[in-house]
Amino acid sequence: MDRRGQLMFDRLAGLPLDIESYDYVRLTGGERSTTLLRLHGRGHRGLGEDIMPAVEDHDALEAQTEFPLVGSWTLVEFLDALGSFDQWGGVEPEFADFARPFRNWLFESAALDLALLQAGLSLGDALGRTARPVTFVNSFGLGETPSVDGVRARLELYPSVGFKLDAAPAWSRGLIEELAGTGAVRTVDFKGRYGLEVEGDFAPVYEAVLELLPEARIEDPHEAFAAGLPLERVAYDAPIKRASDIGATQTINVKPSRIGDLRSLLEIYAHCEAHGVVMYGGGMGELGPAREQVQLLAALFHPDGPNDVAPPPFNLPEPISGLPTSPLEVTAPPIGFRLK
Repeated sequence: MDRRGQLMFDRLAGLPLDIESYDYVRLTGGERSTTLLRLHGRGHRGLGEDIMPAVEDHDALEAQTEFPLVGSWTLVEFLDALGSFDQWGGVEPEFADFARPFRNWLFESAALDLALLQAGLSLGDALGRTARPVTFVNSFGLGETPSVDGVRARLELYPSVGFKLDAAPAWSRGLIEELAGTGAVRTVDFKGRYGLEVEGDFAPVYEAVLELLPEARIEDPHEAFAAGLPLERVAYDAPIKRASDIGATQTINVKPSRIGDLRSLLEIYAHCEAHGVVMYGGGMGELGPAREQVQLLAALFHPDGPNDVAPPPFNLPEPISGLPTSPLEVTAPPIGFRLK
């Protein structure tokens, strides 16, 4: 582990952690469901959120009542113990390479929250860092018949909010010109590192985005196109799980749930700060406290990037009024692994 990352981890590792019981709460928002894990101890409740996409995954998790979580630990003892038991109740998860980090982060984030609560510390205090207002973007696709209408409708309500848009072969040059006219596109996500089959010709889209959206990051470009892109325009998300994955990349999207464990997350932060790698944060469809947790991490480590950590109501099909604007104001965060 990088020495700087180790020093950050050491500031948390020895925190006492007393778990007396645990339970679950299902969260639902539109067609999306997540499950809260609540760790109880010494009058406090530490929270983590399972973000698996299928309802069946949440049903199976909530049926697990004999995880060996109860006891008196230090935080590092608990994190080390997570590798010694079956987090899936004997059922191999689909897409295990993605799913296992999600589940591990569920336990680690809840444990970190409870340990900080029991110590009377905020995460910023524990790490010696100050939270700053968070620039965030709204992330979505433009539909099967791509249209800029959704972008314009949101800009009418929230002119300071930028956008991270999922590219598609159906994007026309005219559409990209319209997007350029908004001046609000911060990132174009090609999702080219998931091994998904591409249906259609992406070459004109890459060409037009490169020309017409010169300020926008190009995230996860397909391998066939990546070599022709300026390195300073490219950002990677899906391939980044460890500091060793960064290589010569100049910009990364840091997703704690994809990384899956606190040690590796802190090592990535330390590596990027030491080597001048630009960071921004990303969520994974959180509905509850896990979204505030990624907002807090953005506030502590990369507040000025195009962070894909908008409050969950921004992901509703139609924009609604009364939501926070960007940058998200951050007062002194409370104790625990939480923003408010």
